Amino acid sequence: MSHLYRHLRIHQIFGANTDVGKTIVTTALVRASAIKNNSVFYLKPVSTGPLRDADDEHVMRFAGPNRSLVETRCLFRYKDPVSPHLAVRMASDASEHQLPAPSDGTFLSAISEYIRGCARVHSPTLSGTTQLDSYRPLSFPTVLIGDFKLGGISSTISSYESLLLRGYTVDAVILFRDHYYRNYEYLSSYFRTRGLHVVSLDPPPPRLDNPAKNTESTESYYDKVVPHNRDSEIFETVKHLEDCHTRRVAELDSMPRRTLDAIWWPFVQHGIVKAPKDVTVIDSACGDYFSVYNGTSGSQSTLPTENSLLVPQFDGSASWWTQTVGHAQPFLTLAAAGAAGRYGHVMFPEATHLPALRLAERLLKDGPGKGWASRAFFSDNGSTGTEVALKMALRLFSVNAGELLTPADKKNLGIIGIKGSYHGDTIGAMDATEEGVYSCEWHQSKGLWFDPPTVAFRRQGLTISVPAAISTVTSPVHHFQSLASIYNIDSRLASPLAEEYRRHIRNVLDAFKRDEHRKLAALMLEPIVMGAGGMIFVDPLFQRVLVDTVRDRSLFSSPLPVIYDEVFTGLYRLGFESSIPLLGANPDISVYAKMLTGGTLPLAVTLASDQVFRAFESQSKADALLHGHSYTAHPIGCQVANKTLDFIDDLARGESWKVTQAKWSPSPDSKFPMWSFWDPAFVHSISRLGLVDEVMTLGTLFTIKFNGDNEGYVSHCARELLQSINAPNGASFGVHFRTLGNIAYFMTSLNTPRETIEVLQSRIWETLHKHGGLS
Repeated sequence: MSHLYRHLRIHQIFGANTDVGKTIVTTALVRASAIKNNSVFYLKPVSTGPLRDADDEHVMRFAGPNRSLVETRCLFRYKDPVSPHLAVRMASDASEHQLPAPSDGTFLSAISEYIRGCARVHSPTLSGTTQLDSYRPLSFPTVLIGDFKLGGISSTISSYESLLLRGYTVDAVILFRDHYYRNYEYLSSYFRTRGLHVVSLDPPPPRLDNPAKNTESTESYYDKVVPHNRDSEIFETVKHLEDCHTRRVAELDSMPRRTLDAIWWPFVQHGIVKAPKDVTVIDSACGDYFSVYNGTSGSQSTLPTENSLLVPQFDGSASWWTQTVGHAQPFLTLAAAGAAGRYGHVMFPEATHLPALRLAERLLKDGPGKGWASRAFFSDNGSTGTEVALKMALRLFSVNAGELLTPADKKNLGIIGIKGSYHGDTIGAMDATEEGVYSCEWHQSKGLWFDPPTVAFRRQGLTISVPAAISTVTSPVHHFQSLASIYNIDSRLASPLAEEYRRHIRNVLDAFKRDEHRKLAALMLEPIVMGAGGMIFVDPLFQRVLVDTVRDRSLFSSPLPVIYDEVFTGLYRLGFESSIPLLGANPDISVYAKMLTGGTLPLAVTLASDQVFRAFESQSKADALLHGHSYTAHPIGCQVANKTLDFIDDLARGESWKVTQAKWSPSPDSKFPMWSFWDPAFVHSISRLGLVDEVMTLGTLFTIKFNGDNEGYVSHCARELLQSINAPNGASFGVHFRTLGNIAYFMTSLNTPRETIEVLQSRIWETLHKHGGLS
């Protein structure tokens, strides 16, 4: 919803307080722009109080000699001179019919629609921090009108910081010269040291009781502040604002080429991505959307509002699975700022601070670690979190094995896992997976990986597909009526399929022991869904049986440590906090990251049982877990994580999910209701398209696997089929998405509005239908 035009400069004006001269200063800016022979538009979104005192009326009355170039408009007008939220309530009370307050969406849409039909905008003139949040999606550069009265230094600086915390760009600060309080002296120095354009103006004359004389006095003031010879600070300010606009567009224009010359992207083949048009320039982000720069939009036109250079794109990959409650949430920004202001970063070994302690206690006592974990170890990201988990597991195995394990054995320990698993890009995490596309030159697979049975919606319905190694003695495809019937593991533990899983796993482990010299030391799983390996939904029964088997003392002298890598899936990505209760088997170690901080900054936590912790405890420092990072348990990340978890808890306990949950799980008393934010009718319809092999969904995640392409991760099939949804193409937003070869995936936030998901579903359906997707 952000707006930016080559030939239309837009500035929004905020006041640091009431009665600081927003209307006076805005009128001066409008008048100066018109004297420069520019068409000017002044928009007042909401006006309260008598019409004669309305800001838009004042601007038009004193627009100056070129007032024919000025147009003003007010979108919502209320007669009572009170705060807007009270004015609309009072208007409703006085009416025979209820007058509901326009929603934020309606309010912003009205502003956006009017911008498309206007010539030049000098902005809404509402003050107060609550307004900052409602206007934030528009992402207009701002002018701050400072407070010249007693206490004005504090209110002006606080307003400036509130704007910055919400991502606004402040291009100028303007205030009146009051020669008693002299705020302008301090504030001019304060803001200039911060690189801001600061202007102080003579204050307007006092208001006169005689209307005619008051108009004459006011007109005389404007003639002085905005002289016809254009020699005044207000004209310098208009020129500065014009230059800011020009520089912004020029910088955005230059970013694709500069990026290609300077940046080395992760997971991108630079031999293919070479053109500036291939670079997505993200000017800002808010809620579920990027504001993406489209430099070609309107580039050949001189009409002011032909097309905005900024296009909204839904963040379809949740910014690599990190976004939890939408971008740029003010409560998370404030949490980060508060911790940065109180701590910055502080040393953590043999120390503590409240954000880290509260987060650790919360995850252990009320979060995924409840009932089994005793310690929380902080690290930087998911990959380092899994590295820590591996060190923990291998140490526990070594301690349990005792003298039966030789020094050579310790250097050659292996991990049990599932084919397609991925635990990060660091060397140790890669070694815990089989050879694959993510491997590097030093990679050395250390372990055993099982080919998994998978869950998906296909044309024939919801199925579990069993790999050939198991299906020699059972059907290759098993049909189920509902997600609940698959994910109710307790009811399936005694099934024939569970017995086949047990037989197969034991046979493979026995064969490995006979043929390999490597000792298997731990089991590492991505529960329920394996992300980077292709969004593979594994039959949870298979994972549960695998956990039970590695803890079977008839196979292993000591139960193998079990690691759950919930970096991707944990903390409600799949509609539930953790897979641990679902699988019905506690791990010894589990890892969390990504959604932990709401998509604001990196942080990871590895939870461990007391037995794991005690394996490192002794009187020798050499036995300690000698692993750490400079920014271990950084207070900023910990505080943001605490606030994120507070918000998630409110969502989970609230009403907003219940309607969607009921579509998937009609029984509210189900022990583990399995559900998705995506509509079941949409999921089933996509699964029946001819170009689709299978689809699957849980929680925020929806995946599509396209058929007819066996190139795996290096395939461009999914990207080519869905490329057109990047652009809005008549819809309210485009869709930014990522693919994994022939697999496309989409994710919402935990609070994405229902109507947004419905538009997204329609875009996906229409795009695939155009490619001949009918079955």
